[in-house]
Amino acid sequence: MRQHVNPLSKNFDLTEKIPSIKEMFKDSELPLHLDIGCADGEFLFDLAFVNNNWNYIGIEIRERLVNKARLKVREREFKNLYFVFGNANNILKDFHREFINKNLKSISLNFPDPWFKKRHHKRRVVQPGLINILSNHMEKGSLVFIKTDVKDLFDYMDCNISDNSNFKKIDQNDLSCSQTFNPNKVKTNREKYAIVNKLRIFERIYIRV
Repeated sequence: MRQHVNPLSKNFDLTEKIPSIKEMFKDSELPLHLDIGCADGEFLFDLAFVNNNWNYIGIEIRERLVNKARLKVREREFKNLYFVFGNANNILKDFHREFINKNLKSISLNFPDPWFKKRHHKRRVVQPGLINILSNHMEKGSLVFIKTDVKDLFDYMDCNISDNSNFKKIDQNDLSCSQTFNPNKVKTNREKYAIVNKLRIFERIYIRV
């Protein structure tokens, strides 16, 4: 589902009131995984089902999808899953002390909006400002996962992350250097679509060093 919403719109300058981590989850001490651009949250629901020893936060810029995900949380009575509406760059800028704390162990960016036109690249979610926030506040050993079926977007994300000296690329099959699970074992709806249509998938993992 790629229905573009301009993240630079003034509508997203103000972020919604977000509760504390202790209010979000039944057990706030569990390690935390953050999914940026979570759509309707099915990826996180699957992760929360196969690994309930973690807490999960999804950030999505399309309000209708966030409302849909929140309804599912209530219906399914998940106690380790929370969804936030808004521009991830603005949200993390305002709430980094709450989100990016000692419990945050991994972040995923799965098939974000590609914004193909060069003049629209500034609308892409992975910007130097976002990477600087993560670099300054994530603990050593925390992981960032990126995945897309658009080569140009992959190169753009890889360049912005690799330009920050606090992040280092690691091998897909070697997660032993960090106490984490591998969210790549769960496939998003877009990834399933790409596989069925034989589209090449580009992915990489970075560790905060």
